[in-house]
Amino acid sequence: MEIINITKGFVPSEVPAVSQVATIGFFDGVHRGHCSLLSQVVRQAAQRNRQSTVVTFDIHPRQLVNPDFQPLLLTTLDEKLQLLSQQGIDRVAVLHFDEQMASLSARDFMSVVLSRQLNVDTLVLGYDSRFGHGRTAGFADYEAYGRSMGIDVLRATPLLSDDGTPVSSSLVRNLLLSGNIAQANDALGRRYSLTGNVVEGFHEGRRLGFPTANLALADRQRLVPGRGVYAVWAELTGYSEPMPAMMNIGTRPTYNGSSQTLEVHIIGYEGDLYGLDITVTFAERIRSEQPFDSPSALASQLQLDRKACIRILNNLNK
Repeated sequence: MEIINITKGFVPSEVPAVSQVATIGFFDGVHRGHCSLLSQVVRQAAQRNRQSTVVTFDIHPRQLVNPDFQPLLLTTLDEKLQLLSQQGIDRVAVLHFDEQMASLSARDFMSVVLSRQLNVDTLVLGYDSRFGHGRTAGFADYEAYGRSMGIDVLRATPLLSDDGTPVSSSLVRNLLLSGNIAQANDALGRRYSLTGNVVEGFHEGRRLGFPTANLALADRQRLVPGRGVYAVWAELTGYSEPMPAMMNIGTRPTYNGSSQTLEVHIIGYEGDLYGLDITVTFAERIRSEQPFDSPSALASQLQLDRKACIRILNNLNK
């Protein structure tokens, strides 16, 4: 898969020689709904003897339009590109989203970026796709603009969840924030994961017999699932196999904590973890966060939580 970075310095010599079937979007998470759309793009490209292109952005467009907006991202840009590379797409055009890009109307975007710079003659749009300054244009407008510049605009068939809701990034975020890991993983088409560096913690877990690694996320914009205790796999730098673990996301209410922490207890591991990167992959939520009357009561519950994690992880493939 070829990656094209489009900035103010984009030069015409980089225009693809072959006409393109393209789609456009932020594609956060590259979930099953996105994959369904991308398969339709690839199919249209094959039928029309074209190449396939995904047009995406280096930052969430709302971050420029609204500086106070804090995205809860499902993937970093690098992760997104890696996932897109698995979908049979010929190229991805990564647009640097700046004020000049944000000021383009939908018609100008189609003319300047899609037609002139990327040689797109077929545009496949998702069910809720909106682009251009103010996001005021709709599908009928895109069709009309396309006819005037030789771009055939098609609407993709959305992938629906069991309750008839389209599978979307918003759906995945809501499921994760509510702790519904099983449905979130199903919508993603893979298990959700986070990567962080092990930093100094409060050492309360060690005193209870459950030493934990306190994680500082590599990406501060990354979505953290809802508070609770989770069965997870932990992958350490330098180790080839993920290890069974349990993770607590919360504010440590038994100790009257106020700030959120991400604590991982790797089952059976006793080595020094400080400074290491850990990737945590979520399997299932065990329970919600709750305060206990005493540290000993918490320790008793953690014994039960660990047994539940071992049972769950033993029944699942890594």
